[in-house]
Amino acid sequence: MKRFLTALVLIPLVLVLVFLGPKWLFTLAVAAVAALAGWEYLGLAERGGAKPPRVAVLVAVLALFAGNFEYPDQTAPIFGGLSLGLLVYCTFRSSVEQVMADAAVSIFCLLYVGFTLIALPTLREETNGPSLLVFLMCVVWAGDIAAFYVGRAWGRHKLASTLSPNKTWEGALGSVAGSLLVTGGLLGLAKLFEMWNSAKLSYPEDLWYWLGLAVVVNVAAQVGDLAESALKRSAGVKDSGNLLPGHGGVLDRIDALLLAAPVLWYALVIHQWF
Repeated sequence: MKRFLTALVLIPLVLVLVFLGPKWLFTLAVAAVAALAGWEYLGLAERGGAKPPRVAVLVAVLALFAGNFEYPDQTAPIFGGLSLGLLVYCTFRSSVEQVMADAAVSIFCLLYVGFTLIALPTLREETNGPSLLVFLMCVVWAGDIAAFYVGRAWGRHKLASTLSPNKTWEGALGSVAGSLLVTGGLLGLAKLFEMWNSAKLSYPEDLWYWLGLAVVVNVAAQVGDLAESALKRSAGVKDSGNLLPGHGGVLDRIDALLLAAPVLWYALVIHQWF
């Protein structure tokens, strides 16, 4: 029930931000989520023995979003400059024995929760940006729900028992099927909007393009989920936090998006080349 109520509150809020929120507010909201997830990740790293400068890392994460907002074409150089800044900070702040661990954790945090989530405001600025974000979230959410129920009912063969004992190949295939079904539903809904002369949802490419993209995004989401499970197991914890009732921490809730969002963006960029 806690899980359901949390989703009942968050999903409409996310959709309002996607469709109605101004660019600065949407970017700020994503940056806040990245900062919360980063705080949880740094907590996991501390359990593993590192002592990263939490405040400096979170400032770097927020600065990355601010830089992307003002200079979207310079995100990579900004990320590189902030990474070097964290290295210098750790060099003079940490003990000699801790410099490598602290710098590595700090820079990876900037990449893992910052550079990846930059894809969300970037996607939103595309011509059909809100539609792309709805596609991304529906593919990830539907895949997650389908994996849970299919795996629970028919799961027999473990997918990655050392990383996530409850995940099965049957659940993974069910996840892909769920993403394909929701993609078909979105395309049908977009056609209805088109009949009503509305562009709220717009998916201009062929059906097979979006179905293929759904599979790619779904696989990325499942790998993102497993990657975060590996990080938590390395730190010896079950959840990254307890901020979201029924869902664990923020990092637990967005782990799939951390890979799925940039993969969708890169797939769109590659598609534009051909």
